[in-house]
Amino acid sequence: MLNLLELEQLVAFADWGTLSKAAEELHISQPTITRTMKNIETAFGVPLFARGKNKIELNETGKRAVEQARSLLAAAENAVLQVQSCHARLHTILAESCAPAPLWSLLPLLSSAFPEKTISSKLCRQETIIKDVSSDVCEIGILLSPAPSDELSCIPIMQENLSVCISRTDEFANRKSLTFADINGFNCLLRSQIGFWTELCRQKMPASKFLVQTEDFAFQELVQNSNLPCFTTNLASGMSSLIQNRNVIPITDPEANVTYYFICKKSRKQYIAIANQLADPTN
Repeated sequence: MLNLLELEQLVAFADWGTLSKAAEELHISQPTITRTMKNIETAFGVPLFARGKNKIELNETGKRAVEQARSLLAAAENAVLQVQSCHARLHTILAESCAPAPLWSLLPLLSSAFPEKTISSKLCRQETIIKDVSSDVCEIGILLSPAPSDELSCIPIMQENLSVCISRTDEFANRKSLTFADINGFNCLLRSQIGFWTELCRQKMPASKFLVQTEDFAFQELVQNSNLPCFTTNLASGMSSLIQNRNVIPITDPEANVTYYFICKKSRKQYIAIANQLADPTN
């Protein structure tokens, strides 16, 4: 009976051309791989090699055996991935969100309610989130607008309101409110991994350039030591110490003031209970 290790050695021999090179790449001895080739030939019950003085090479039957070996190895790898994926689905709760802020409240609630499970999250576009929740790729989705569906529960959970943080010497520093049009053309600091907010700012401020920061330290240094405008929201409590020397001015565009919607399958009652906690934190 063939085993996967023997098939891997056969494929390595086909790829590297000689037993010595295949043995070197696999970190085994040449006598070991030589015995393996004999075992494989015995298992198939037909000649697989053309043998010469101090040399063997695959014959046509041997080349077909390599093709089959590659297929079997790929099938074995896929089987492992499928089983691992099944295990992950059974033991992981995946939440996909259009923005990071709702996850700051959602993930701790999930961890507390389901301590035996791994809680995972990622940022996605709205259409992807709806598709993934509907097809059970993920359990929970956070959207910008309701998702009409007979099989999905859709619950409004929280609001997020965008503000711009302006240097106190800026011409707009004393304004009570601003629009995207007012600040279009200003160069601004922007965090990475902020979901739909990145695209929204670029769409609404096409004349602006954005200095996107991927590292917290670099972003904080620039906020504290430059006059470039940056953004915050009512949900971003960690920004307060960074922007204490700036004026925080609300942006009044409707697109800058959003309601988030929690979606999951209607059958997932335990997740609906989590949504209700988010919608009413006093529960």
